[in-house]
Amino acid sequence: MSTTVLYMSMSLDGFIAGPNVGPGNGLGDGGERLHDWIGQGDVESAADRLDDADRAVIDDFMSTGAVIAGRGTFEPAGGWDGDHHDGVPIFILSRHEPPAEFAGYLNVTYLSDLAEAVRRAGDAAGDKGVLVHGASIAQRMLRAGLLDEIQIHLVPVLLGEGVRLFEHLGAEHIELEPVAVRQGNEVTHLRYRVRR
Repeated sequence: MSTTVLYMSMSLDGFIAGPNVGPGNGLGDGGERLHDWIGQGDVESAADRLDDADRAVIDDFMSTGAVIAGRGTFEPAGGWDGDHHDGVPIFILSRHEPPAEFAGYLNVTYLSDLAEAVRRAGDAAGDKGVLVHGASIAQRMLRAGLLDEIQIHLVPVLLGEGVRLFEHLGAEHIELEPVAVRQGNEVTHLRYRVRR
């Protein structure tokens, strides 16, 4: 059975993107800073900067067998050009049909039901994990008891504003079990299991 895992780079003040997220600005203003540790943004030589902890996280992330995300993550990112990694199936939660620019992507399926999207992503992933992307989808999956793990890649920066990861969860506590903490070169990797 597949495990659903949220992988998310986050600022110390809880943001996963800067303000003004939109097409061509998928991580918002200044949000690329959150991915500098993996070689995006202004990093000149990512390979020289990654250490064993960072490489292990990236290997884990890239070994997932399916992706589930919301439109608010997928569409501003240009739909990852229809291939997040290695041709794995991508399931997008939406009440609407895909816009024309994303309708031709063979690996992408738009679904309106969260439980069905999670089930189909799990079936597609087989014994591999399901990579979960985006704040809204993560919050919905947590509230529905459909998220198994959370991996936060905590970046030592305060963005000040933008998109918060856990802003709309409600008042009920969601308990997490610490699994691992690993210090990367310029990031701290935190892994939790969601307790049910």
